[in-house]
Amino acid sequence: MTKPRPRDSAATKALLLDAATAEFAEHGPAGARIDRIAERAGANKRLIYVYFGDKNQLFDAVVEEEARAVFEAAPMADGDLNAFAAARYDYMLANTRSRRLATWRTLERIEPSAAEVDRFRARVDAVAAAQRDGRVRGDLPAADLFAIVLRMTESWLSAPPALIAAAGSDSRLAEHRAALLEAVRGVVDPR
Repeated sequence: MTKPRPRDSAATKALLLDAATAEFAEHGPAGARIDRIAERAGANKRLIYVYFGDKNQLFDAVVEEEARAVFEAAPMADGDLNAFAAARYDYMLANTRSRRLATWRTLERIEPSAAEVDRFRARVDAVAAAQRDGRVRGDLPAADLFAIVLRMTESWLSAPPALIAAAGSDSRLAEHRAALLEAVRGVVDPR
């Protein structure tokens, strides 16, 4: 006779969230299936509804968790856009699921959460403070400067497959990182 698994709601919730992260990264919100998430987690699918609500709320929980991880991995101490760019590029390169979820998030969910807005507002405020201190260029609005650098960190990671092939595939990721950081310096350094 097999011994029943002890109930641990926190562990089960974490397993479900991890399984949902993988499922949503692979299939997006529309293609993800609750049955597959439950199977991946080794849990009863009813628990998804208990812990997270419906599939949309589960996707929101996954996006929130991934966004928090990205923001923690790429802090922006004192509005340092150069260090932010390096850390974000490294994190996104190492975490394919985060890149895919960010794309799905942009395509499928237009309205940001309050937490997302707060995190981005803090980043823009940090850039504005660095501008006032003369540490980064001040001739562009802080939100625009941050947005430009944010997208620069993804330029190679979201490049069209034909460009990646034309440039010699992923073998030049280290060269691209160096080019990215030089370009960011050129964009953000005070003039």
